[in-house]
Amino acid sequence: MPLVRIDVRKGKDAAYRQEIARVVYEAMIGVGVPQNDRFQIIAEHDASNFIYDPTYLGIERTDDLVIIQITWNEGRTVEQKKTLYRAIAEGLAKSPGIRMEDVFINVVEVKKENWSFGKGIAQYAA
Repeated sequence: MPLVRIDVRKGKDAAYRQEIARVVYEAMIGVGVPQNDRFQIIAEHDASNFIYDPTYLGIERTDDLVIIQITWNEGRTVEQKKTLYRAIAEGLAKSPGIRMEDVFINVVEVKKENWSFGKGIAQYAA
């Protein structure tokens, strides 16, 4: 059960934001996330609330930076994560045309018992 947070600067239209969400979702499916397991939050920020280093690690970033945070169950391999990162960056470069340098991804892994999908029940807890 991934929970995806997508943060962008204000100024892009809804179709642009929805395309980012679609690409991220499809990349997650590619590394084993089940179909229909789609929970995404997209937030827009003005310049004063979207702070980033434009050259950290020698990567030239622009105001088109997209920050993607995926919280999911622990257990995926480093290779699966690398595949995910590449699929997202390449997918976003293709559509909606975001430079790969402007794709920042963070994965947070949690234990299965840290989720409740509703009804106050920890559905994945053993």
